[in-house]
Amino acid sequence: MNIDKATKLIAKRVKKGLQGYPSVTIQYFGDSNECASEVVIGFTEEEGIAIQAQSFSSKSDARFDETIQTTLLKIIERSDAKTVIEVAGITVK
Repeated sequence: MNIDKATKLIAKRVKKGLQGYPSVTIQYFGDSNECASEVVIGFTEEEGIAIQAQSFSSKSDARFDETIQTTLLKIIERSDAKTVIEVAGITVK
């Protein structure tokens, strides 16, 4: 799958807003506000349950890494997440 398609499908799921559980949260981290070197995806099956998190790192910007974006989309689809939340911007480490 190409990067544009994966990014658009993730954005479409994010725009739906809160739809209940299970939910997925995507947050980008980096050394500056311009390049995200790491992305963390968290999965919550229901309220009050601990978040299961997995991180992916990239030498370039993870937001534009085709492999990472496709993997995020597959995780969202396979977990049957009703809600997808993307934290805005890049959190500086």
